[in-house]
Amino acid sequence: MKSEFTIVVPVFNEEDNIFRLEKELSNYIKIATKKTTVLFVNDGSTDESLALIKIICERNKSFQHITFSSNKGLSTALMAGFDYVTSPLVGYIDADLQTTPKDFELLLTHSDHYELVMGERINRQDSQLKKSASKIANFIRRLFTNDGVNDTGCPLKIFKTTNAKEMPFFKGYHRFFPAMIQLQNGKVKQVPIHHFPRKAGTSKYGISKRLIGTPIDCFIYLWIKRKYMRIQVEESTSNNVL
Repeated sequence: MKSEFTIVVPVFNEEDNIFRLEKELSNYIKIATKKTTVLFVNDGSTDESLALIKIICERNKSFQHITFSSNKGLSTALMAGFDYVTSPLVGYIDADLQTTPKDFELLLTHSDHYELVMGERINRQDSQLKKSASKIANFIRRLFTNDGVNDTGCPLKIFKTTNAKEMPFFKGYHRFFPAMIQLQNGKVKQVPIHHFPRKAGTSKYGISKRLIGTPIDCFIYLWIKRKYMRIQVEESTSNNVL
């Protein structure tokens, strides 16, 4: 049976989490209401992450991977994953497992009616400094985008794949997924989810990137919004073969 839902997992130096990811994702696949597969995107890891990912993919047909020769960043990893998948729905979860794959079921309940369904971390298990930086970054982003989203950085999302593939790419675009779906006249739904402390590894996303990168990316988004065009074909010759 062809996959109905693909979970993209960007990975950069997460060797201590890889087998935990296999266990949690495998357990979720068993209970998922849609036929689910996993795509690891190895973002140029310099530890043993790739070797461990290959072991998983060799023993489990539900897991695949693509890899970069060097680190390209979260936005590029997600773009590559979205471009690669062919299932009608594509999801995203971080490799740190601060969110649980089981909560995809909460999001899938709404996936028929929304182009993007995303988690909202109600009881966030991060340091006060990290939460404060995210709060400031979210406030700045909302001033520019007016997207109505409280937690754009939540690493648990489900897109309709056609919409995910149509989002214009720029470095840092992962901060603007809701706004860019809305550029396509798509609807966005926020759903409360669970959040957990990081058990292994270290965060690859520093406080300075949130506070410095967000305002710069906001201006890029405004430029894209001004120039954005989406063409919809109303009629075509059905027997045309190209």
